[in-house]
Amino acid sequence: MPQGFETAEFKARLTRAQSRMDAADLDAILLTTEPDIRYFTGYLTRFWESPCRPWFLVLPRSGDPIAVIPSIGAALMAHTWITDIRTWRAPDLEDDGISLLAETLRALGPRIGTPSGLQSHLRMPLGDFARLNATLPQPIEADADILRSLRLVKSEAEIEKIKTACQIATRAFVRVPEIARIGQPLAPVFRDFQRLCLDEGADWVPYLAGAAAPGGYGDVISPANDRPLEAGDVLMLDTGLVHDGYFCDFDRNFAVGIPSPDVAAGHGRLIEATYAAFEAARPGNTAAELFHVMDKIVTGGAGGSEAGRYGHGLGMNLTEWPSLIPTDHTPLVSGMVLTLEPGIELALGRTLVHEENIVIRDHGAEWLSQPYGAEMVRI
Repeated sequence: MPQGFETAEFKARLTRAQSRMDAADLDAILLTTEPDIRYFTGYLTRFWESPCRPWFLVLPRSGDPIAVIPSIGAALMAHTWITDIRTWRAPDLEDDGISLLAETLRALGPRIGTPSGLQSHLRMPLGDFARLNATLPQPIEADADILRSLRLVKSEAEIEKIKTACQIATRAFVRVPEIARIGQPLAPVFRDFQRLCLDEGADWVPYLAGAAAPGGYGDVISPANDRPLEAGDVLMLDTGLVHDGYFCDFDRNFAVGIPSPDVAAGHGRLIEATYAAFEAARPGNTAAELFHVMDKIVTGGAGGSEAGRYGHGLGMNLTEWPSLIPTDHTPLVSGMVLTLEPGIELALGRTLVHEENIVIRDHGAEWLSQPYGAEMVRI
């Protein structure tokens, strides 16, 4: 599969953004985060792991994007379709790109937006943001949820990358019996699973969580410990690996030995809930309706658990808009990629969680991850 996207993909994204900007009467949008900048440029680098330097991309109401970036990134940015690349030598303790950015924004007009809603953040020092605002005709405002609305619906090229990530993870999950056995500590299982993901084609594995405990587990976000796997444990691995800048995010539960009847029954209900949500995942329904479909099966309609949601959006970030919660009435539309992630409480402090990845189509849903069976794989 080819890396990256054709230039036409980025231009189509820009055209949609500029149409929404015109409707909202915004002169420009300022972007500061890695996925938002990459969404319009294809600028893919692990250099974002360093918090030392800020990076800026400006979307004007008309014309091509303008990159305002540290000079160390100019060569890579020049390999993208962006031609207007303005740089400064960073880090600069007195003026880390702010005067250059302010000059760029002032030339475009007074109304500048930036993503400001839930699941957004500003990747620049707050002091610099205040100094930037002080040099502009009026303060930077919210972007009218333009970025969120754009990234909510994936193109076919994006969906294909997420599907490939899911296929890579599926192949790694199939190989878990190679690395997990009774007596093996959980920490080496985590390390070996990441190796399997890389062996199967992942670019990197930014996220891996899980647990192993008898009759279910207490949480699903803890790092691994050195407790050996024992008969009667449930081993859960939840991975968010990356292929060409796009995530998958799903888990698998494994029975260490023979699962107890309540574990087997609980897992079966999770699979039932996942399939029920898959059938309901079609245009016209909402994120909240998917929550209620799953919650009816796993809690009898009690309103969910302390985990807070039964799934979320997926794409360039591990978790994106929307959230499958009772109060999120985001309509489902074709092209949305979601996780379905019901959880069930077997007893106090013992839970099971199951997760799959899907895409919404005109006719309904399509699996991106290969759906798991009702019976857990045994190791």
